[in-house]
Amino acid sequence: MSQVMDFDTLRQAMADNYEQPEGPARNARAEQLLVEAERLGIPLAVIEALGHQLKVYNYSSEKDKMFVPFARLLRMWDERPEDFDAYETHSLHWVFKWMTAGMLGQPHIPLASVEKWLGEMEHRYRLAGHSERAVRSAEFNVAAHIGDLERAGRAYTAWLAADRDEMADCHACELHDQGWWQARRGEDEQALELWRPVLEGEYVCAHEPHAVLASSLLPLVRLGRPDEARAHHLRGFRLVRGMESMRASYANHVEFCALTGNEARGLELLAERPLYFTDSGEPRSKLDFLSVVALLMDRLVELGLGDRPVPGPAGREWTAGELAVHARTEALGLAARFDARNGTPYIGERTRERMAQRPLVDRLPLGVRTTRTAPVAAPPVPAPVRERDLPELLAEARRLSEALHPDAMEAWAAVGRAAEGRELDARDRAELVDHEAMSRGPEGAAFFEQAAELYAAAGDPGEALAARARAAFVRALTGEADDALETLTELREQALALRAAGGTEVRQTASVLVGRARVLVHLLHDGDGSAPDAEEAVRELLAFAGPHTGQVRLASRSAEAKAMLGGLAVHSGDDETGARLLAEAAGEYVAAGLPWFAVEHEVQLARLARGLGDAGTAQRAARAALEHGREHLEPVAQAQLHLQLADTLGDAGEFTEAAEHALHAAHWADEAGQAETLGAWARHLLGGFLLRQGRFAEAAEVLESALPDLSAETHGDGALVQTQWWLGDCHTELGEHRAAAERWLEAAEIARHWPEQRDHAMLAHLAAEALSHAELPVEADRAYARAVDLWRELGNTHGLVRALRARAWLAARLEPGQDQGPGPAGLDAARELMAQAARECASASAEAEDAGARDALTGELGHSHRQFGELIARSVGDGAGEEEMRAAFEEALGHLTEAIATFASLGAEALDLRTGAELVAGRLEADLSRPDAAAARARAVLSAYEHEDGASETVRARREEAERMRDLWEASH
Repeated sequence: MSQVMDFDTLRQAMADNYEQPEGPARNARAEQLLVEAERLGIPLAVIEALGHQLKVYNYSSEKDKMFVPFARLLRMWDERPEDFDAYETHSLHWVFKWMTAGMLGQPHIPLASVEKWLGEMEHRYRLAGHSERAVRSAEFNVAAHIGDLERAGRAYTAWLAADRDEMADCHACELHDQGWWQARRGEDEQALELWRPVLEGEYVCAHEPHAVLASSLLPLVRLGRPDEARAHHLRGFRLVRGMESMRASYANHVEFCALTGNEARGLELLAERPLYFTDSGEPRSKLDFLSVVALLMDRLVELGLGDRPVPGPAGREWTAGELAVHARTEALGLAARFDARNGTPYIGERTRERMAQRPLVDRLPLGVRTTRTAPVAAPPVPAPVRERDLPELLAEARRLSEALHPDAMEAWAAVGRAAEGRELDARDRAELVDHEAMSRGPEGAAFFEQAAELYAAAGDPGEALAARARAAFVRALTGEADDALETLTELREQALALRAAGGTEVRQTASVLVGRARVLVHLLHDGDGSAPDAEEAVRELLAFAGPHTGQVRLASRSAEAKAMLGGLAVHSGDDETGARLLAEAAGEYVAAGLPWFAVEHEVQLARLARGLGDAGTAQRAARAALEHGREHLEPVAQAQLHLQLADTLGDAGEFTEAAEHALHAAHWADEAGQAETLGAWARHLLGGFLLRQGRFAEAAEVLESALPDLSAETHGDGALVQTQWWLGDCHTELGEHRAAAERWLEAAEIARHWPEQRDHAMLAHLAAEALSHAELPVEADRAYARAVDLWRELGNTHGLVRALRARAWLAARLEPGQDQGPGPAGLDAARELMAQAARECASASAEAEDAGARDALTGELGHSHRQFGELIARSVGDGAGEEEMRAAFEEALGHLTEAIATFASLGAEALDLRTGAELVAGRLEADLSRPDAAAARARAVLSAYEHEDGASETVRARREEAERMRDLWEASH
């Protein structure tokens, strides 16, 4: 910097630097600015530059550097206190607290020096007339750090008893420390109650609720409040992610992951902050970080993943086992340095306790994308039991088969293992082979045929026919449907004849009939069958099995027949009948004690009911499917069921519960190894549901996690656009306008290829608004110009004129020489854009055939006139002369008068819009030194509301403002 800054430029440079991200770059710039301040030769400039340097050091990983500028400031104060203005005097005393905490975090500074400094702080605060509240808070921190809990308790009590004054920490920071103390004492409920005002946004500061959210994680899990813990992690991690100085809070998030089955998420967090392993400017937070690294690595080793590569200190590759040893050694070494300085074993004990913690839950799903680090926990190994012999195994398998229980297949597999190398009679072998066939899927036909021969040999011709029917059905599913149907028609005749002769039971005959009905329905759905034939076969089955539903197997056949009839009704286009029959089928399965068979039909029913607009039935069916399938379904099916219920609840606007099921869907999809497909879709929905609840930070974390896995091929480009759109909404609500613009522009780039361009136009418009909020006027103008073209192509006048007006406001902000956008800049350019917006409205309104559309466009015209007037009025700068100002205000008043007349033409519907414009015009009349005209406009507003009851907030506010204006201007006249 060759040219010396003036003081104002220096101050602006420091303000700009403070807004930069925490870290070495900001610190280095503060050091350069101190040099500039010294070159000015103004003591206050040096004082302010030292204070700035001290602040950026304190909020960085280089806290150890802040003692030097503070010592210099203190010396300057002692030598020439008159050089300090009121603000810098306050700041000097304020940072005494930082020095005490900073010294405590540096183990090379003797404890005696810390205590001496605490006394110095108390002395200087007393001289300055400050309360002892901040001093007692600092004493509490010293005592709690060294483990003198009795002294800490006394200091805590004195801290709370002392008066709050300007030296006390902000409410948010105080409540954080008070809650931390209660949690340390095991009072989690009390801690959370203290933190509540911070968590609810009543008290905030630069580092709160960031730290409170992190500190609350484990207390919430311990209290059995996992939903809040999850929310605090997603919201809180987003806040601390980019703040270098919050390593201790960052460590709390890693610790939470390690203790809730989210080890993979913990590894992701470590990978995001590699310098946290080595930054040495604040040893106390480094100790916190290394302690939880050791905890996480020990957890991975315990899970059998000690050889897994993990992120660690730069310079080499690390496995979990190696990093566990390294982190533990480093942490204990730091703890030993603190204990040596403090003269107590407290820090070492606390560090060992922290590293030895056990998981609080097996898995707390977070909704974000992570890779499962270990298999789902296996069920507890049962106590040893007496090994059962073959007859017992056969009896158990037959019992489960008779009950149609899902565990029957495994029971028959156990029979097969026990029967290896042993002779079985024909009946036993027939049943064994029959169930082996069922487990073979498409390869089971030959086994069913073999079972049929064994049944025949055992003297059971009815079961032999049933086994042959099962073989035919398998062949139908593998491309031999016509042959299978011919076989089943023959088997039907044989089974009915055998039944008539008393040679078989109803259930075996029903097994043949169900096989034939299934094949006919299968052919119909493949486009090769006859609906009447299929329905006839199904009704024959229902008539045959229906009278015997007291038997479980025949109740199952009857319910299946009802379900097939429901499917046939849907195939014919009669969804209402289909839904009714599916509901009956599911009910019959449940009544028969076979709820697992109801799941498929409840899923179908939920889908049909949604299509019919019957939200209540859709929800009940989806819930029933989850309940009935919970114990028997694989993870992927669990995910699908939760997704269906989430969709159904979302349709009904029940976003809180919908989010819960989308969360479970994401969890089960991850467990099923479908994180990139089903899991991504679940996260997409979850993010949308969270957004609709106003949980913007959580939604953003989830949506950002989903985005890398979403693809146009798998999920459709609509999902990509919607996710980016939602993310833009989240960023906007979080004040991250530039990020919002980026999201919307990315979405617009996809949507530009769609046949229908409304989404493209809307996204371009939203991006322009975000760029404007981000103070990027040239980029915003470019995006608005794109939106103008798109709205015009679509014939959407409302979008067009709003974009034109926005461009006008941007043009007014830029001088002609600044223009780098697609259009001219300056007030003249702004006038032309506003005039164009008004012309577009007037033209479209005149051409509108529908009265509603015409009124809407007329209202838009009124807005254009009002904004035109406001733009001209605001264009008058502080240095404008009297003549220039009067000319601008007269021009503005003309546009506002047109706005008032335009709104008035719409009658009562635009009354509030008219009176709003009237009041603005009144203020301009006053600025033009025309109090009579100003008062007249105020009276016009009061007259307009003469017959209104005042229930509306707008009406009350307008009346109050008009009365104030009338009284003021009449008095001035």
